Amino acid sequence: MSLATFNEVFSTLSVRRRYEVWFVRLGLADGSGAWWFRYLLMNPGRGGCEGNPRGSPVQVWATWFPADGRPQSFIQGFPLPGFDISDRGKTPFHFRIGDNAIDGDSCRGALEVDGYSILWNLRYRSTFCVTLSNKGWIGFSRTPHSDALFSGQITLDGRTFAGDPLGFGVQGHNCGFRHRNFWTWAHAYFPRTGRPASTLEALVYEMPFGLVFRKAVLWHNRQQHVFRDLRETTSSRENMQWSFRCAERNGLRLEAAINGSGRSIHRLPYLKTNCSGSFEVANNSLASASLLVERATGPVERLETSNGAVLEMVG
Repeated sequence: MSLATFNEVFSTLSVRRRYEVWFVRLGLADGSGAWWFRYLLMNPGRGGCEGNPRGSPVQVWATWFPADGRPQSFIQGFPLPGFDISDRGKTPFHFRIGDNAIDGDSCRGALEVDGYSILWNLRYRSTFCVTLSNKGWIGFSRTPHSDALFSGQITLDGRTFAGDPLGFGVQGHNCGFRHRNFWTWAHAYFPRTGRPASTLEALVYEMPFGLVFRKAVLWHNRQQHVFRDLRETTSSRENMQWSFRCAERNGLRLEAAINGSGRSIHRLPYLKTNCSGSFEVANNSLASASLLVERATGPVERLETSNGAVLEMVG
């Protein structure tokens, strides 16, 4: 699968029960905080969840995670008229509603929510993309830009963040008939002086018949390492702590710890695709992470970031 296809649309506008989302997690290079942008299509064939004020079929989300305060979310819903999206399975990909848009290497937005004004215009580039999970019609989790570098500008009520690079992080693409009953997902970006950045992405979620999906992918020294034997040593949604170990057949071993505790924890209700209610999603897009990389021969490498990770937990 080429990079161009990682963002291509799976849903049609006639589908009555499905969510599809394109998102960006951007940690600011100056350490002042992180941004989470989310472009959501939900149940377009039935108009979202009709009668629910948070159930618009098209939504754009912006969440600010300041390093010195508590997160703020701004969510605006839109009707289908005026919505423009590329056809299913076609490239190049685009999602446009009003002054909000995302495509394969850029995104922009203009929200007016509860007296706040949020504007952004970003471009991103990367060297690594990966499919973390692909269960076809049931759902998938793809990462078109795993080691993303961002440039551009974000403005929140007159405060402007601008730069080239502006920050670093990830651009992802998820889709499903329904949300899973539980999941834990993390992405960590490890900058390294004089060398390419490394990234770690890991996902655990509930599957049918009591099975559990487990996978971690390390991008390190321009090489991909895939781990399917992820063994959790700590998993606490209340405290937003997650640690695990895993090993590759060639002897490469990882020990990872993601710390999403503190006042940057953000808890938001997500609507179920059957419109029967909502459930809580806990996200900290300003998390810390540490990683030990051990090979069969050679020294142990330690990768760390104090604010370059995101941790999301449900259930």
